[in-house]
Amino acid sequence: MNYYEWLDPKVITSRSYQCGYCGNPLASERGWIGRVGSNAAAFVYVCHHCSCPSFFDEYNRQYPGVVFGNPVADIPDQSLLDLYEEARRATAVNSYTAAVLCCRKLLMHIAVAKGAKLGESFVSYVEYLADNHYVPPDARDWVDHIRTRGNEANHEIAIMSKDDAEVLISFLEMLLKVIFEFPAAIKKRTAGQSQAS
Repeated sequence: MNYYEWLDPKVITSRSYQCGYCGNPLASERGWIGRVGSNAAAFVYVCHHCSCPSFFDEYNRQYPGVVFGNPVADIPDQSLLDLYEEARRATAVNSYTAAVLCCRKLLMHIAVAKGAKLGESFVSYVEYLADNHYVPPDARDWVDHIRTRGNEANHEIAIMSKDDAEVLISFLEMLLKVIFEFPAAIKKRTAGQSQAS
């Protein structure tokens, strides 16, 4: 492990990145250079949106990492929201197997939130979502993919990749938007129009 000597904060070479704290894209030139001997080996950049520091090591890895996916509004069940955000946050620290397992569990929670019985098997929850048209007909293969990858992560000695996690989070983001966010948005819109007239 390297021990860095941090020089006084100053204007340094600008770097474009997405802040791991606030999620904003930016290009910052405020920060510190960490040297190992006479070589610049690491950098800390300060976000001009939230003023939090991001560390970049000699391999160009960013800490904290960037959360994958987008927030979803109007999820009525806090446990659903918490699981979705947990899966997203896991990607920021390269915990892709954990993210895949969260996605698997999230499918079960979505099914129960939409009326499936508690205590059923994972496969029955997947079938419930598909049979009750919460999953678009052409997206059934996606749910099957989540089932397969989730089973591998849960029941086999397998490490999930960044791509595995990001594909599953992307699908679940879409599913949560279709099931919760979009219906809530149209209800708010029509309620606002009713009050205005």
